[in-house]
Amino acid sequence: MRNATVKLIAVLLALALVAAACSSDDSTDTTGGTGTTAGTSPSDSDVDNPGVFVHALDGEPTSGVDPAQTEAGGYGDRVIIQVYEFLLDIPPGSPEPVPMLATEVPSEANGLVSEDGLTVTFPIREGVKFHDGTDLTAEDVKFSWDRVMTMDLPEGQAETLSSIVAETRVVDDFTFEVTLLEPAAWFLTSTVTAVPAAIVSKDAVEANGGVAAGEPNEFMTTNMVGTGPHMLVSWDRNIRLTFERFEDYWGEPAMLDARFEVVPDNTAIVLGIRAGDYDLIEPTPQYIAELGGDPDVCVDFAGFLLEPLHLAFNLNIPEGTLPDSDTIPTDFFWDKRVRQAFNYAFDYEAFIASGLAGFGAPAKYLTPDMLGYDPNAASYTQDLAKAEELFRETGWWDEGFEISVLVEAGNETFIPVGLVLKDMLERLNPDKFRVNVVQVAEAQFDEEHAKDPFEFAAWIKNADPFNDPHALMFTYFHPDGPWGETLGYRNGYENADALADVLDRAASETDLTARAALYGEAQQLIFDDPMWIWAADEQNIQIRRCWIDELVYNPLWIMPRWKFYDKG
Repeated sequence: MRNATVKLIAVLLALALVAAACSSDDSTDTTGGTGTTAGTSPSDSDVDNPGVFVHALDGEPTSGVDPAQTEAGGYGDRVIIQVYEFLLDIPPGSPEPVPMLATEVPSEANGLVSEDGLTVTFPIREGVKFHDGTDLTAEDVKFSWDRVMTMDLPEGQAETLSSIVAETRVVDDFTFEVTLLEPAAWFLTSTVTAVPAAIVSKDAVEANGGVAAGEPNEFMTTNMVGTGPHMLVSWDRNIRLTFERFEDYWGEPAMLDARFEVVPDNTAIVLGIRAGDYDLIEPTPQYIAELGGDPDVCVDFAGFLLEPLHLAFNLNIPEGTLPDSDTIPTDFFWDKRVRQAFNYAFDYEAFIASGLAGFGAPAKYLTPDMLGYDPNAASYTQDLAKAEELFRETGWWDEGFEISVLVEAGNETFIPVGLVLKDMLERLNPDKFRVNVVQVAEAQFDEEHAKDPFEFAAWIKNADPFNDPHALMFTYFHPDGPWGETLGYRNGYENADALADVLDRAASETDLTARAALYGEAQQLIFDDPMWIWAADEQNIQIRRCWIDELVYNPLWIMPRWKFYDKG
């Protein structure tokens, strides 16, 4: 604990220096989030790249920019929200949906949601044009959703729609109707605003390959025909994607053209923001200390990301697949006391200090600002005496074990989760406990991570950025959810059906107070019977040139919306 404290003090001192260099009397919070924005008037005499917003990111879309094909949480998602639009949107400064290509948010009160909750009607905005000049109608909306479900690509996110949508209908040119498989309180916030629900031009798709079940559309993989404020005009692989403002945009137009620069080298990103080549860079906490309080670089804080850092326990290990060095049996994590012991052994403060450079907070099972989040909800803190007690109860204290944990090589946020766990367990019982943090290339990690069943005992990553508790809870904690099935939760949950019942009732409960209470009940059950080490919530930071007039950002978005940015 002493080392963690020293590290944390050092990080806080570095942060204080950055804040002092970037702060001024006119600092304001322009984010709508929970943090404050520190910034100054730029000292630069000129603004570089006038008229273009330049965003440097450390990768590019790997499966293209088609809403039917892009993988969850990838760079394709980040591009799609700049070019395509949805029936509803999440605005700056609020978690509540607002109209986008629909003119109203459906509800029982306005008659657009049926009494049984199964039929949802969307009035479609008139006068909206696609980037190819064609007009938006309800037929485009139906085509877009049906197309994703028909293609059902393995790398895509079709299940976001197909898991809840029973039927889509065109009522008239500007009325679209959906029948759901079951009432779903989360449908409007989780499904309608999700990437696969983006609206594409039917005419453009049909003129360029059409729709085939199980097959990607080559044209749409690299071309985009949406209704959004920016248009994709070129993609130079591994270099940049270039966008222009859409002059016929139906809403408030973007203020700048945009470029997405692909910069995989961390040093190049830091040098580029210093030189003024980039206006905004990847929000990596470690960059802040490297920037050393540059007076022309501002750091903005706006709550927390929707992507808690975690370590997964595998309760469904195939026989004979573990690394030769591992001595654990395949049912090692079936005993909840072992999972609890791992949680108590983990040093959360040390991870926040080292892995997040101090820009994080101990995680609950729901992220801040999400419905049902309770700062007082049960969560683990380090308790080495309790960890030892549980290991002794299970017999592992005397028997000992060696275990391998898979993580993506070079990831300065994920790797420390494993190293902190390794350090704590090996210090707890030096002669008996061994943890191997196995670092593999991103492509190999993604391949292993996608296997069902998974072939390691544990892995480290961050959660997908869900903005509704149902998606997060179903994906990561429900015994019959995606990870519940892959990782074999029913092998270990003491009462899997009880947790499933609470989460299923919360998913369909339309009263927000009652729904939040159900998620509170679920969080206690998850704490008592953990399937993950929920390591930390990562603070949302944005690192920009100070000549950007203001930060407009909602942590519920996948990334900042370029349409809001201008240069001083």
